[in-house]
Amino acid sequence: MTAAPHISVLLGEVVEALDAKPGDMILDGTFGAGGYTRAILASGASVTAFDRDPTVVRFTADLSAADGRFRLIQDRFSQISAYFGDASVDGVTLDLGVSSMQLDEAERGFSFMRDGPLDMRMGDDGPTAADLVNTLDQVELARILYVYGEEHASRRVASFIVRRRAEEPFTRTLDLAAVIERALGGRKGAKVHPATRSFQGLRIAVNDELGELEAGLAAAERALKPGGRLAVVTFHSLEDRIVKNFLAERAGRTPGGSRHAPPTAAGAPPSFTLISTKAIAPGEAELAVNPRARSSKLRAAVRTEAPVWEPSA
Repeated sequence: MTAAPHISVLLGEVVEALDAKPGDMILDGTFGAGGYTRAILASGASVTAFDRDPTVVRFTADLSAADGRFRLIQDRFSQISAYFGDASVDGVTLDLGVSSMQLDEAERGFSFMRDGPLDMRMGDDGPTAADLVNTLDQVELARILYVYGEEHASRRVASFIVRRRAEEPFTRTLDLAAVIERALGGRKGAKVHPATRSFQGLRIAVNDELGELEAGLAAAERALKPGGRLAVVTFHSLEDRIVKNFLAERAGRTPGGSRHAPPTAAGAPPSFTLISTKAIAPGEAELAVNPRARSSKLRAAVRTEAPVWEPSA
């Protein structure tokens, strides 16, 4: 077995939220190094894990013989419905964002702290980050950095990138990070590297992470049995906002209007009940062991007997 270089965030809280029991079928939509999967298997439940990253197979050697209770599907978690029928599983968990092992492996191209090819793909298909920075027009590049990276100086960063690529295309992570640093005036003692937001924006765009999340939540709603549980761990505000709004809407917690606006039209019967109205954050003990958990949030809910919400609901 290959040692897992990734510490699963909010592991105890996720396991508690799922409340898995022997005989249950749980979907781990983001297998990674298998931290959640191992904890769920320990409860006696079965796990089908999804992951589009072909390199995660190395972490399954000790799981393939788990009494036939484990299998890995190398696909996006948004494709759950292609493998499971409606109301057929007891739990779904998603650990979003990029894993520690992906960040730490320079050849994956996710990190601005290590030199590697400018890739950023979680799978092995589709355009790379290099393709985006070398071919997109300046306006579209700035839009990606602003919307997905929340980089307020996105136009300036995009102009620096376009000007530099005219001389030589980008192929390496540290090269791009250095240009972004120059665009933003250097680090000047800042705790956060100047390239952080831009790299996040490119990574999200390369992997269509937000579109994948929206489709995955809808697929989980369809696959869960009444009483089944959904547990989602997010790492930045864009992800968390999508999960929060999805669950609030599905739980019937839409705004009721005000004296300045008409009441919001009633939606379909609630398809989820919130386990907690507030996001669950890691405690001090976990943060001391795993500082990368500091931005994580867990939101969880229980599936009701109501029909799946259709897009028009």
